[in-house]
Amino acid sequence: MSLAGARMREHSPTLDQPFPHYRYPAAPVAFLPKEDVHPIAFGPIPSRRLGQSLGVNHIPPKHCSYACLYCQVHCVTRMTATRREFFPADTVIGRVRQRIDECRHQLQAVDYVSFVPDGEPTLDVHLGRELAAVREAGLRVAVITNGTLLWRPDVRRELAGADLVSIKVDAATEAAWRRVNRPSPELELDRVLAGIAEFARAFPGELLTETMLVAGANDDEPNIRAVADFVAALDPDQPYLAIPTRPPFETGVRPPADDVVVRCYALMRERLPNLELLGVEIPGEFGRTGSTLDDLMAILLIHPMLEEAVAAYLQKAGLGLDALEPLLAAGTVQRVAYRAQCFYASRISPVVAGGSPDLAPRP
Repeated sequence: MSLAGARMREHSPTLDQPFPHYRYPAAPVAFLPKEDVHPIAFGPIPSRRLGQSLGVNHIPPKHCSYACLYCQVHCVTRMTATRREFFPADTVIGRVRQRIDECRHQLQAVDYVSFVPDGEPTLDVHLGRELAAVREAGLRVAVITNGTLLWRPDVRRELAGADLVSIKVDAATEAAWRRVNRPSPELELDRVLAGIAEFARAFPGELLTETMLVAGANDDEPNIRAVADFVAALDPDQPYLAIPTRPPFETGVRPPADDVVVRCYALMRERLPNLELLGVEIPGEFGRTGSTLDDLMAILLIHPMLEEAVAAYLQKAGLGLDALEPLLAAGTVQRVAYRAQCFYASRISPVVAGGSPDLAPRP
């Protein structure tokens, strides 16, 4: 049976119109949160790839060059592939250094400082200076990027200052790329892939790739073989194949059926013998430095948490899940049912038609 034939037909729209049409913003949306309320530094949180990761959220929600189907952040506020300032570099550096000092005071381990914001990190014109400042603090720095701006020499030069770079490669065929990543009209797939390849050839640090599978979007055999060929040519230290483990913002987005995931994994392993499959939400210690609810909200803005992880986090401060009731009632926090599990996530934008996750009632 072909990969397409093995999909979960009850959840997979047709390939002619695989998912609801994405409406690209016609003009910039003038929304930048105030520096004193935007949680630029958060965590540390447990990461599959990075251990205890102190996160840097230096891009406001949501300025990105992609509108990926599986993104857990709300709908794109500004679709762009143009670099700019979002916060002054000194503000970002100061917030991160403050968080590092708080973690050290609390004797909390930090394995990496990870630039993993609400949008694409390389859109920040100050990224190179910010990476250098973190390394000067004596910590390893990671950047999680979609790779769309690596065709630019300045972006490649700045990212070379990271210790670890993880690049998204969900598609290597035009049709799959447009279905799963829904790119900015400014982008061309050939140029994106060429930029990623040029960066990989020269990057001295640790290079990871991650391919996220979405049923009906990029799990067809031609795309999987093309991705495997492209990633193999990059020669990454570690390639990953993944399925969504946290609730996407958009409804109707599902991982492929188990047999399709296995077939995709087997196809990619032919070219990538060290390929690892990600698909299980991992337990771990979430960091805290001061106000428990403030720290939790900063994490939830980026990283939806399993209900049991939230309960354990609150319990260490002598609180129960009922401490979140005012936030749930106000709509600041939402409880989301996804794949037979319950997550808590932050809601930081108004609900739009067809764009909110299914909310799970409290038992």
